[in-house]
Parts: sequence; structure tokens; C-alpha cells
Amino acid sequence: MQYESINKMFERSFRENWERNALSNYKGITLTYGQLATRIEQLHCMFREKGLQKGDKVAICSRNQANWGVCFLAAMTFGAVPVPILHEFKPENIHYLVNHSDSRILFVDEVIWENLSESEMPELLLIMQMNSLEEWFGSHALDSFGPENIDYYEDREDELAMINYTSGTSGFSKGVMLPYRALFTNIRFAGTEAEPQMNCESEVVAMLPSAHMYGLMFELLYEMTIGAHVHFLTRVPSPKIIMAAFAEIHPDIIIAVPLIIEKVYKSQIKPMVDRTKNYRYIPILAQTIRTKFRNSLIDAFGGRFEEIILGGAAFNPEVEEFLREIHFPFTVGYGMTECAPLITYAKWYRTKKGSCGRPIKGCEIRIDSKDPHKIPGEVQVKGGNVFLGYYKNRQATKASFTNDNYFKTGDMGIIDNDGYLYLRGRSKCMILGPSGQNIYPEELEAVINNFNYVVESLVIEDNGGLTALIYPDYHQAELDGMNREELEERVRGALPEMNKLLPSYANIRKIEFMPEDFERTPKRSIKRYLYQRS
Repeated sequence: MQYESINKMFERSFRENWERNALSNYKGITLTYGQLATRIEQLHCMFREKGLQKGDKVAICSRNQANWGVCFLAAMTFGAVPVPILHEFKPENIHYLVNHSDSRILFVDEVIWENLSESEMPELLLIMQMNSLEEWFGSHALDSFGPENIDYYEDREDELAMINYTSGTSGFSKGVMLPYRALFTNIRFAGTEAEPQMNCESEVVAMLPSAHMYGLMFELLYEMTIGAHVHFLTRVPSPKIIMAAFAEIHPDIIIAVPLIIEKVYKSQIKPMVDRTKNYRYIPILAQTIRTKFRNSLIDAFGGRFEEIILGGAAFNPEVEEFLREIHFPFTVGYGMTECAPLITYAKWYRTKKGSCGRPIKGCEIRIDSKDPHKIPGEVQVKGGNVFLGYYKNRQATKASFTNDNYFKTGDMGIIDNDGYLYLRGRSKCMILGPSGQNIYPEELEAVINNFNYVVESLVIEDNGGLTALIYPDYHQAELDGMNREELEERVRGALPEMNKLLPSYANIRKIEFMPEDFERTPKRSIKRYLYQRS
């Protein structure tokens, strides 16, 4: 398919959907496409007044909200380069990223700004606080602006579109330079290969961080090219808030990380599964029980969606097995920030157990292994979705590509004869067993996480053995009448049972408990490097 300017896609969509709803804050303001386009034009006027040039960087550091989308789209359609920064970063990290990216304008939440220092970011032309934007838009009204007045910057496919700073599990953030062709490859996928096919009447709940590529691409950018309506949750997406929003909005598609599904399964479905396990294999009752579980889960997620697309982290095998048993419409994709983000996907009724799909159109993958069907090797990627390199980091860029220009993902996997990819873990996370065996901690953690009262776990190498760091469900234990000591003793008592399910060379030697949840990246992966021991 021939390349089409992303900004001209926005231009056409905004004109055609002028009166339709575009962006909403859940329980807050709603902007039509006409209002969105008008606010973008107001910011364009401000950009010109402040001397912003095409190609200059515009940093955005804020919680999810409608005006986050306004600021991002205003920068991109002006021809500037938006730089999303996760609002949960510490102040010193935000200062560093604003300076490292050479940003000239910063849009920032008031709460975040309280801990920042203007003197630490001397190259900025302007700092605008998100909470003051409503008043600013009201006081900078345009004399007249209609759909015929929209005229956005016409981008080129290999031109730098944005810089997205990763917050990886293995080290400090790097600035991923994404060209417009990478965005186009993902938008084209969503418009031609993904299911369901969305349109201008579709509703979407945005609950992933917009500063992360997964949420940005599939909860905002694609929707803006087709005239869909995006609802930002604006608050921390707890299961309670998410379920309430789904019940009210009835989204047509759900983009999520596995942890959300796993939490709903553990809290709402697993107790029923345990109560009915003696009946699930009786032919007369089995289908009725599976249908009941399926309907309960579908209702919990709003009742109207055709598919849930999961990505960003490994999926619990027990939960995946159960969802496949009841024919729940979900699929697991695979992607990275460096690929804007999607690499593989398959429709829910075509995917295979344990797989994360096949390469999307315009992308090819290979496994760096003597036998890629049986022996795990590094997943390597080439295609229109692949990034340009890391901003101001030639060494990291060179180290990330092979001599024939495949991007080295750092993920280990195998591929079957039908082209389906099966991930085995991060190559940097791999632990060498006592006799040279390759141990992928993610596989051990999936087993441990299935045990009662385990919220999350992390397996690390510790003095020649394996230690499981566990964050237990203290709240549920309290509801069940257990104090902290009793809970920890109960989980420790499960260690022999855990090890029965693991290979002998990968047995866990001891368990340690975390007083609070692990520190995580924007896509909710644990920052493993923080917990490693020498």
C-alpha cells in the first residue's frame, strides 16, 4: 500500500467528522472533532508566536486527558516533533528527558510542575500547565475557523515523527526515534488487518498511558484517523474504575495489558471456577458452565466488544488456558516501542495457544537460532514499522541492528511452520542453570503467580540459586482473617508444590516478600534491573 501522510489523514478525518465527539475525559469534558481542530489551530498560532520551528521538539508530561491528545496532535500537525514523557517519572528524570530531547515547549500537569524547576530546563521557550489550558483556550478564541480552514503539515514517510522514551526493564530510558512510516504501518494494520474493523461510530476507553506507544497508537492515533470517540479515564485505572467505565461506555474494542484480565479473573471468575471444578467435565453441565463464565466476563467488559487485544507483558498460562476453554474473544499481540509498537498479531479465532500471532503486513521476523522451530533464539525484525535509531546515541543504535539491518529485539522465541511466534523471555533476563540450561524467569513466574495470594513475582539469581521475590495479596488475606505473618507462612508453605511444577534445575530455593508492588515501566512490566543481585 502506498504511503499516505499521517497529518493529512488527520486533516481529512477532522473535516469529515466535524460534529462528532472526538475526545472525552471520563465524567468530564467532551470535545467534538471541530472543537479539537479549533484547539489545535489555537496552539499552532501560539507556536508561531513563540518562534517554534518545524522539527523542533515539544514535550508533554501529563496524566491521560483530552488535552493531552490536543497537545500531541497540535505538535505533530504543526510539523514539530512531540516527545511524550511518562508523568510518573521522578523530577530529575523529567528534567533530563526534556533537556536530552532538546524540547522547546513543555506541556505539564500542575501537580508534576510543583516538583520541577524551570532553571533546570534552560532551553525551553515556553512552559504551559495542563490545568490552565481550558482558561487559555477560552481567552484565545479564533475569529472564525471551520473545516475548510484546516491545513496540516504534510509529512514524509522517513521523516522523524516523534521521540518516545522507553522505560525498559533493563536500564535507563533511551529516546526512540520513530519515523512517520512506522506510524503508518501500524495505522494501516489497524485499518485493514485488525478485528473488529472500527469506524466513526466506535467507542474506545483509553486506560493505558498515552506516553507509552501501545496506548498512544491504538487508543488515540488510529482512532483520530477514522473519527472514533476516545474516552480517557484520567485517573489511575483500577479494576473498579475500569469496570464502571466499560459498563457505561460499552467499548467496541479493548486494548489492555494482561494484568487487567488476570486481576478480573482472580477476583471475579476464579472463585466460581474453583467451586465448579468437579462439574466442568460432566458433559451435560460442562457447556452450560463454560457459557456462563464466558457471558459473565463479556458483560464485565461492557458487553459490546468483539475482541480484547493484549500486549506489553507475558500472559499467565492458567488464565490463557481458561479463556480459550470458554472461547473468550481475546488475542495476544507482541510489539516494542521501537516498532511503533506492533510486530505480531492474529485474530482471536485464528491465534494459537501460547503464541503472540504472526508478523503484521510490512514487517518480517527471523529467529537467530540453528533451529528456529525448536531452539529459542533472539527475535529480529525488519520492516516499515522499525525505528530510525536512538536519539543522540549512535553506540546504542549500532548495537541494536545486525549487519543486514534487522533490529535485535533482545527477546527470545521460536517460530512454528505457520509463522506463529512463541516468546520465551528476554535474552538479558535469561539465567544460566547449574549444567548450562537456559532458564527464562518469566516462565517460572507464570507458575508462581497461579498460587493463591500471589499478586506478582520476580525470580532472580541469588548466590548460585534462584530466589522468588513475591508481592502477596495482603488485602485479600486480611479479608480472609489472616495477618501478615500468617499469610507469608502460608505462601512459603507452598514452595514444595511450586517446585513440583518446575524443572529440577529451575527449582526455587527461597521466597522473599515485597512490602509493596514492584516498580514498573509504562507498559506495566517490572523493572527487573532494580532487583538484580550481583
